[in-house]
Amino acid sequence: MAAPDLRAELDSLLLQLLGDLEELEGKRAVLNARVEEGWLSLAKARYAMGAKSVGPLQYASHMEPQVCLHTSEAQEGLQKFKVVRAGVHTPEEVGPGEAAFLSSALRRRKGPAKTPEPQSSEAPQDPLNWFGILVPHSLRQAQASFRDGLQLAADIASLQNRIDWGRNQIRGLQKKLKQLEPGAA
Repeated sequence: MAAPDLRAELDSLLLQLLGDLEELEGKRAVLNARVEEGWLSLAKARYAMGAKSVGPLQYASHMEPQVCLHTSEAQEGLQKFKVVRAGVHTPEEVGPGEAAFLSSALRRRKGPAKTPEPQSSEAPQDPLNWFGILVPHSLRQAQASFRDGLQLAADIASLQNRIDWGRNQIRGLQKKLKQLEPGAA
């Protein structure tokens, strides 16, 4: 590659890096706001229900995660993080055997009526039910804020990986440029 081409590629990578850094700063500010909002809503719920009504004593003895973190390889080895609800299958996870089972189960609608046996629920129970049936709205707001924060944290991790990749690309291009132009500082 010629020096002007390297400089043009370096300029485009620098612009992309600056845009990513600006986006990272904005997402971190939003994440901090969501987490702060979640803790404030949780404090309001504790005030409304009583300090002993919202606490570790109400947690279930067996907890199941509501979300999972999936990683995928994006362009040029970049890892991308994605928050997925537990029990929900992405199209990549559903194999041909499961797809055939699901389609055959849908075709047998008019067959003999069988009472479905209670299975262990694949979707986890809503943790708000640990605190009673009628929970304050502030507790639901806290849950929503923390869920948003979790999604933002995954986005920030993906963005941070992209920034690190961009920095490494810029360093490599700078080394190539110095080798092509040894006299330039």
